[in-house]
This record gives sequence, C-alpha cells and structure tokens, in this order.
Amino acid sequence: MEKIRGFEVCKGFEDMDINLPIRKTAHSVAYDIEAAEDTVIPSIWKTVFSNFGKFLSGNDEYSSIKPTLVKTGLKAYFGHDEALFLANRSSNPGKKGLILANSLGVVESDYYGNPDNDGHLMFAYYNIFPVDLHVKKHDPIGQAFFQKFLITDDDNATGQRMGGFGSTDK
Repeated sequence: MEKIRGFEVCKGFEDMDINLPIRKTAHSVAYDIEAAEDTVIPSIWKTVFSNFGKFLSGNDEYSSIKPTLVKTGLKAYFGHDEALFLANRSSNPGKKGLILANSLGVVESDYYGNPDNDGHLMFAYYNIFPVDLHVKKHDPIGQAFFQKFLITDDDNATGQRMGGFGSTDK
C-alpha cells in the first residue's frame, strides 16, 4: 500500500511510548497530538518581571523571552502540494494560558526526515498565566491538520531545505 499521508515516530523516540495522533470524532478536522515528555512552560510574567530592570535600563536583549518548544516525538509525511498545520487546542488559552508563538505552525513536506531533527514536530508555546504550567507526557498539547495548497502561475521556487526547525530561509 502506497503511503500518502500520516504520522510516524521520530528517530530517538522509538522506545518512548509515543501515541500516533487520532481524530476523536468522525467530524473532527484535526488530529490530537500529545506531549512526548514532561515539560515545564514557564510563566511569561516571571520572565518579564525578573528581567524588568534590564529592559528599563535600555537592554534590548530579549532572548530570555522565548517560547517553550513542546516535543511530540512525531514526524509527518504528506504530498508535495500539501502542508501540515499545527494549531492550538481551543481550550488551551483559557484553561492553561497557552498561546502559540507563531499563531499557526506551518510544516512543509520537505521537513519530513530532514537531517537536523528527522522532521520532529514541536509546538512553540508561551504561557500567559502567572504560574508555570507543568505538562505531563501524553497530555493533549495541540492539534494538526493537513491541507492542499495552490501556487501562482509564475511560481519558480527551486530551493531545497537544508535543515530542520526554522531553516526555510537559509
């Protein structure tokens, strides 16, 4: 049977009890994805307040205010004319204070199996609540859906992915 689209466990996560994503109902758009390991997502307020003096004194080094990458242990394969979108769960902002840093993660088909990280899918979250959030392994952390996309008549993209997360522009 030819593989068209689906999820697989990434290299390095084979023996870590990773569950492949599923749709919970027949009308679900997205596949529910779980955290691959326990992760602490710090309160953004703790970070901001602990660095407040630096910011007031003109230090514009904001690298300490960065999202937490939640590992899934998964990769996805799909057609060259498709994309995988990583989305927040609708309950996460109100119940857990989680906001996706990139609003919607866009994964291209050539991310699968790349040499940097094997195409590992990760969710980049900020925690807007005043306390740290402790995510447990197997907690539902996000959702993913596949979508066809179109290109323009004059499209002539010829570049090739040379790495993993955030490498499209390199």
